Amino acid sequence: MMDRYAVIGNPISHSKSPLIHRKFAAQTGQDLSYDRILGDLEYFADDVRGFFAAGGKGLNVTVPFKEQAWRLADELTPRADSAGAVNTLMLKEEGRIFGDNTDGVGLVRDLQQNYGFVLAGARVLLLGAGGASRGVVRPLLEQRPSCLVIANRTARRAVEMAAELRSFGPVSGCGLDELNGQAFDLIVNGTAAGLSGEVPDIPGRCLGKNAWVYDMMYASEPTAFVKWGREHGALQALDGLGMLVEQAAESFYLWRGVRPDTKTVIEDLRS
Repeated sequence: MMDRYAVIGNPISHSKSPLIHRKFAAQTGQDLSYDRILGDLEYFADDVRGFFAAGGKGLNVTVPFKEQAWRLADELTPRADSAGAVNTLMLKEEGRIFGDNTDGVGLVRDLQQNYGFVLAGARVLLLGAGGASRGVVRPLLEQRPSCLVIANRTARRAVEMAAELRSFGPVSGCGLDELNGQAFDLIVNGTAAGLSGEVPDIPGRCLGKNAWVYDMMYASEPTAFVKWGREHGALQALDGLGMLVEQAAESFYLWRGVRPDTKTVIEDLRS
């Protein structure tokens, strides 16, 4: 029997994960299948347990189930535990479900290895205080930036998130309206505003000299936030396609013990 993997989400038909993992499998000579599962909004846990009971080996988890996956897992990696969200599940001995979060390492690898951005000593602004942002705070702080500011429309959520994660490094939270007079080397958009063509309301002066912007979302055309970065003179304005491939590679390594080459897959998806 071929080993079975899948991505579960709702909606899910748009997901590039099956294509990515099939490319990884072909590249590394792994015999596996990888499908999409439309998760039931009320019975996510049943869907997961049913997949594993039928012989499934591992699942990627996407919107809106990452927090439910965190609660479902019997065992968590430290980075998944601190994120409060899981995007990778694996069946272990005695039917125990193991959960990890590879989103943050995917972002860090794309920035540093694929593009050469140096996070050490950088001033970083993270927009949004939802699950997407929470999943990347600890991996960003582990690269020792000089500061990480979480800014959110509702300041209280950003302040609370920063307080919970302060043990990992110099992080603070504020409202979007408190950013005047601050400049950053890197601005990461972790909000879903771009899905509706909007951009978080931040001053253009937040972009420091030679600053970069990075949108965790991706699309076939430049996202609204990437366009904003270009219009305001960002040195680099990047979308999240590389992050998607890098987080998938980390999941693949967790499941199969083999690390695929991501560069060729990113190039294929871009073309």
